Amino acid sequence: MEDFHSAGYRKDPRTQQVVGLFGIFDGHGGPNAADYVRCNLFTNMMQSQKFVSDLPGCVAEAYEVTDAQYLKQDATAGRDDGCTAVTAVLVGQRLLVANVGDSRAVLSRGGRAVALSVDHKPNVKEERTRIESAGGVVVWAGTWRVGGVLAVSRAFGDRPLKKFVVPTPAMMDENLTAEDEFLLLASDGLWDVMSNQEAVTLIRDIKDPEQAAKKITEEALGRGSNDNISCVVILFQR
Repeated sequence: MEDFHSAGYRKDPRTQQVVGLFGIFDGHGGPNAADYVRCNLFTNMMQSQKFVSDLPGCVAEAYEVTDAQYLKQDATAGRDDGCTAVTAVLVGQRLLVANVGDSRAVLSRGGRAVALSVDHKPNVKEERTRIESAGGVVVWAGTWRVGGVLAVSRAFGDRPLKKFVVPTPAMMDENLTAEDEFLLLASDGLWDVMSNQEAVTLIRDIKDPEQAAKKITEEALGRGSNDNISCVVILFQR
């Protein structure tokens, strides 16, 4: 098991505002990068002078800084693992979602699935162009992979591929409305066997977010997912 998750609220020491911080961190090649990012990413966000006045800038900076810190502290450990991540920062009615890799965020808006993340796959035109421009290659090895190794094009860690596999996140900034019911964050073990809409429909009527998370995980296992499955469900008050 190389997945980690984080879910909770913290108080901004400068403004005393309570902020929701949620994330899924899906490791590959070992658990160390995922555990490190889980423990440090949100701390780096909250320590930034940009939090929360420039939330997108703060989040983007925290992703880059956390990746650099992990690679630096791990330089002599002989570990070349990495991790994808999808995170959500909730400040009042404002929701900022960021991700690298193929862990995904899906919002239920009146029962309709709204994607709030981007799957970073090597064969996507923009990603492939970026990788090849940096001197890398994208090849088919069961699926499209960077250097024939990694099936995602953005991630934390992955030292041997760092020139091509960047930690720069995609971000989506939303103002929640009365239609918005819940947010689902999950690793690709769930999305391998379930569409965004199927996931939303399956758990929409479950009012306990913990039970909703268990239900959708069990469903993915029942559908034959053979990857790690982690998810967080954030239910909005209406």
